[in-house]
Amino acid sequence: MTAHKSITLQPSGDKIPLVGFGTARIPANETEEVIYNAIKTGNRLIDGALLYGNEPEVGKAVRKAIAEGIVKREELFIVGKLWNHYHEKQHVKPVFQETLDNYGLDYIDLYLIHFPFATEYVEPSRDINFLSAKKEFKLVKAPLQDTWRELEDLVDAGKIRNIGISNFNVQSTLDLLSYARIPPSVLEIEHHPYLQQRRLVNWAQSQGIQVIAYASFGNAVFTKFPPGTEHLDNLMKHPVIVSIAEKHKRDVGQVLLAWAVHHNVIVIPKTVNVDRMKSNLDIDNIKLDDEDLQKIAKLEANARFNDFFDGTYGFNFPLFA
Repeated sequence: MTAHKSITLQPSGDKIPLVGFGTARIPANETEEVIYNAIKTGNRLIDGALLYGNEPEVGKAVRKAIAEGIVKREELFIVGKLWNHYHEKQHVKPVFQETLDNYGLDYIDLYLIHFPFATEYVEPSRDINFLSAKKEFKLVKAPLQDTWRELEDLVDAGKIRNIGISNFNVQSTLDLLSYARIPPSVLEIEHHPYLQQRRLVNWAQSQGIQVIAYASFGNAVFTKFPPGTEHLDNLMKHPVIVSIAEKHKRDVGQVLLAWAVHHNVIVIPKTVNVDRMKSNLDIDNIKLDDEDLQKIAKLEANARFNDFFDGTYGFNFPLFA
């Protein structure tokens, strides 16, 4: 099978594929088959999280693919994430071990802090989300420096190969860099033509931090929208994207992924359709020209769809203010 393009992570030197596969919002009872098919199709980067509620099923698919000789463990790049309830230092290692046990692996390739805030502890066995057991959004005081030191210990122990962050801005990342013994390898952010975040992406890359995009298809993957974004066209049907896709004789999803990869941003699209899995991987030869890039640049709307409002998550929190 043809190896897909990858980029190098610092400080480990590990290679991460530029195109991977996301596991958010896949029902647990469908996940094993979907992830197995994704690996069989050629995906080698699997982006998971405790929040998604399907880690055990992801692990079953990964182990099945390895057992059948479809792929070797060292050819896979497996991602996990530390949820907000577990930032306090006494919780970091136990909840990471739960993720490792869920996956049934000896190590994972990348472990991210999912969000840059800490909330009240909830038993991992519960159906976790942003709220406490009493259905309240309750922040707790958990210095990120303490959390990061626990993650560094896990790297030292060989259980994690790379550590990183998600949904951080420059300010919170700068603070982390001021004390990190092992710097973050990756920053995962919402990223699409309606929210291009060029300054953040460029700055992170200049610091040796690679960027993973989630929600590459923009508002097409959301069902609830923050105030001020409802008027935007479905990105997958936007005339600009459609015309570029027609020009290159590709589908709109491939164009959106190729646009991100053009900027050395890693993408993790999710689909349950095997043909779509194949087409999402088949973007290496899409060469967007300057005209294409300029047209897409003009779609910038500073429209963040993954944001905290009563109408989206049931509570207000200005994380990105």
